[in-house]
Amino acid sequence: MPTLYTMPETCAIAPNIAVHWLGAPIEIEVLKRGEQNEDAYLAINPKGQVPAVKFEDGDVLTEAAAILAWLGAEYGKDSYARDTVLGRKEAEALSYLSSEVHAAYGAHFAPRKFADDKNTQEKVKAKTYEKLRGHYERMNETVEKGGGWYLGKRSFADAYLYAIERWIEGTPLKISDYPALQAHRRRMEEDEKVLAALKAQKMKPAG
Repeated sequence: MPTLYTMPETCAIAPNIAVHWLGAPIEIEVLKRGEQNEDAYLAINPKGQVPAVKFEDGDVLTEAAAILAWLGAEYGKDSYARDTVLGRKEAEALSYLSSEVHAAYGAHFAPRKFADDKNTQEKVKAKTYEKLRGHYERMNETVEKGGGWYLGKRSFADAYLYAIERWIEGTPLKISDYPALQAHRRRMEEDEKVLAALKAQKMKPAG
């Protein structure tokens, strides 16, 4: 049975939710903060990041968007097929959420990687929040146009979006300024499978 490696408050919640939505036969392994940098896990994923899926043959797949694509191809039904319009749009959305929005959080999570002194770090973070504000406005509009879902119908994009909606709590931005996203986050947390994924990853609803 494949194993999905996760850690609380990370984007690994997205494939974790997908596993629960699909009822996929995958074991969930939760790392404690810091374990991702220990030798045992670095032997699995030398990047020292989650998520990662280790297969029975020893092969390893990393990156949330790639894992979601594999889950859809392996266990998904028509909703997640890559040869449907939704599937194409889902792939596009996951690329945007991971390579644009998630990446923009880099200076928030680790400002020391972008500047040495505190003053410069604060300036970098200010620019980061300005950029994130634009992303949240765009995502809010997208969900609003989609009738409550990112693509107009539930998809793996909603699982990734949910992770990003949680991260806003650690920034100067407020989820209440983005009503469609606030309603989406609430809707996700009314889903029993999402709640099960949160519990499995030792997380609580954002509320």
